[in-house]
Amino acid sequence: MATIPSVITHRSIVGISAVLLPFHADGEIDFDSYSNGLERTWTCGLTPAVNMDTGFANLLSRAQRHQVLSFVQAQAAGRPFVAGTFVQDLPGDLLANYLEESGRIEAAGGVPILFQSTGLSQLDAPKRMAIYEKVCSERKEVIGFELGKMFVPFGEIYDLGFFTEWIQIPTLTGIKHSSLSRDLEWQRLDIRNRVRPDFKIYTGNDLAIDMVQWGSDYLLGLSAFYPEAFALRDRFWLEGDRRFYEINDWLQYLGFLAFRNPVPAYKHNCAMFLQMRGVIASDTQPKGAALRPDSDRDLLRGILQRLDELVS
Repeated sequence: MATIPSVITHRSIVGISAVLLPFHADGEIDFDSYSNGLERTWTCGLTPAVNMDTGFANLLSRAQRHQVLSFVQAQAAGRPFVAGTFVQDLPGDLLANYLEESGRIEAAGGVPILFQSTGLSQLDAPKRMAIYEKVCSERKEVIGFELGKMFVPFGEIYDLGFFTEWIQIPTLTGIKHSSLSRDLEWQRLDIRNRVRPDFKIYTGNDLAIDMVQWGSDYLLGLSAFYPEAFALRDRFWLEGDRRFYEINDWLQYLGFLAFRNPVPAYKHNCAMFLQMRGVIASDTQPKGAALRPDSDRDLLRGILQRLDELVS
């Protein structure tokens, strides 16, 4: 069991929000709606993350991922963003693929986050560490990623020995931890606090978004639903405003609904929710995506109404 870190009040929370990639009814990417989602994220003070799970990176072709990256680069106009280095579907040398994709992201002005892959998971710990060290040595800043198998079959949560060594790579400035386990995340916070206090643990636990109270920051798919509500929640925490708890409760209620099994179907809930908000034009999902029943719409509508009241 982990030693639970102390709650850190009046802390400035770093929020990175995965942006949902929307689609037209004909299956083509809806870049107009995507632009809207990106702008709302930047405007409220969060950093967009693209080509992530919420961006259907695993269902896009390499050419489509590059198209999305180029679009975000133009839209960003120098503003910060994070982008996934998805190499699962790429042939050839694993290290070369990670270097090429992370280099492309850095050249576009983004920070690469190293998606795991089957090839990476098949390596023993020393060879895996060597991949991370080489890629990080070639980049100004990199974010790591631990992804549970409930999200993708090639995800992996590393043992604590590997984690402790991993976070000491100089240009690895943070990791997104998506085990959906408080205890596993508390273990990482405890190690971080002792080994490298400036290192960022970005919670990916959409079922425990209050992990920010113990020193996690976040990189969430749930924040794609309503980034403005997350930004307000974060401000309340910094200011010691007790309204933090009510808005966090309603956001967590949304998370419990959206991230139930099958977990990947949260993206359909997100599209439903964003369409209700007028952010995207259609809740169409790409071929191969998991779907939610239409009955979810009434539940989502009720949550949206309450969040609108809290944010207004």
